[in-house]
Amino acid sequence: MPKAKPKKNESTSDSDSGPDDRAPPPKKSKDTVDDKKGGNNNQWILEKQRQVRINEFRGKKLIDIREYYEKNGELLPGKKGISLSVTQWKKLLECADEINAAVQD
Repeated sequence: MPKAKPKKNESTSDSDSGPDDRAPPPKKSKDTVDDKKGGNNNQWILEKQRQVRINEFRGKKLIDIREYYEKNGELLPGKKGISLSVTQWKKLLECADEINAAVQD
């Protein structure tokens, strides 16, 4: 005969608030676009909804060049964009003069 599995909803505690040792999840900071008032030092508006921002992912800084869209009054990142590592960004800057020359032709 198979063993009976304990029900997940059963609790020996009288409290239904959950474990006391659980820390609340960290709040995400929302970047706001406010370039006329100084705004965030880690974001630059290229045109309309295209922006460059410095983000951090898994402890690594990324230069994020992305299109944003507005939903319910909030500016959200879209799918169109690229995130470059600091090494990739520096390599791009090294190529900037050659790229500018190619654009001029």
